[in-house]
Amino acid sequence: MSRYLALRAVQTVLTLAIMSLVVFLLIGLMPGDPIDLMISGDPTMKSEDAARLRTAYGLDKPLLERYAAWAFEALQGNFGYSRSFGQPVLAVLWPRLLNTLLLAGIAFGLSVAIALPLGIWAAAHPRSRADYLINLFCFAGISAPPFWLALLLITLFAVELGWLPAGGMADIRPETPWHAAFADQLRHLALPVLTLTLVQLSGYTRFMRGAMIEALRQDYVRTARAKGAPERIVLWHHAFSNALAPVLTILALSFGGLVSGALITETMFSWPGMGKAIYQAILENDYNLALIGLLVATTATIVGNLLADLGYAWVDPRVSLSAGTA
Repeated sequence: MSRYLALRAVQTVLTLAIMSLVVFLLIGLMPGDPIDLMISGDPTMKSEDAARLRTAYGLDKPLLERYAAWAFEALQGNFGYSRSFGQPVLAVLWPRLLNTLLLAGIAFGLSVAIALPLGIWAAAHPRSRADYLINLFCFAGISAPPFWLALLLITLFAVELGWLPAGGMADIRPETPWHAAFADQLRHLALPVLTLTLVQLSGYTRFMRGAMIEALRQDYVRTARAKGAPERIVLWHHAFSNALAPVLTILALSFGGLVSGALITETMFSWPGMGKAIYQAILENDYNLALIGLLVATTATIVGNLLADLGYAWVDPRVSLSAGTA
């Protein structure tokens, strides 16, 4: 296990290094630069001033040389400043990362808590009315675009009924009691969490149903039933424990993608999260913010992949990580 984790740590460092280079080059090859944005905002700026600013920011150097200078500073813990926000990159990203983890974490937990029992129930009662209804719900959820679902929920609950706010994170004043602030936070979380939950729930339910149906066809399940084991034991002890391995892989990988994958939901509900910050940084040529944001998202995906491997080995004793395989 220790050898496997050491190998994965080395792979993670190499992946992040390659990813940082690729992202830096792609952002650097985009048309325009931050100085061009300054010129468009201040037409009176002279060309001499623009050239002096490019020299001060190092934008007059080749891309590889600029990347080497950035990497040297990053290895010392200096990730630079965000030109859009005028703050250190970590000071900008950290609260937004927490906001995304709050939103995505609640939605992920709700989707898993609902999807697993639904998938098991549908697999235990194939071709029943409940199975058809669950499948219909899943196909509708998979087919519905997130932005359309968000607009539908905003129109219904915020515009027509007026029960929930249409966007933002909170309307809290400094003198607000903690219980009122907590309730206000929940009201602002309701619609984006519901949107993300519905989007994820359908796919997770389908994965769980398919894995359970496959497990229920195995010989050991038929043997357990032939020996008179109760159906509850057959489902949860024999079938579920074996069907969980592929589902854990999907869950771990999808959670890593949630760090940057909630862009549409965050934009539709004006939620100040990571996805929206990365998108804004790319549009405004904010090199440092976009680069670190994408590296954080890459790290989350790699960690999700590692958790998937560890989870697979945990639920399936036949899988060994000591040789570096999962």
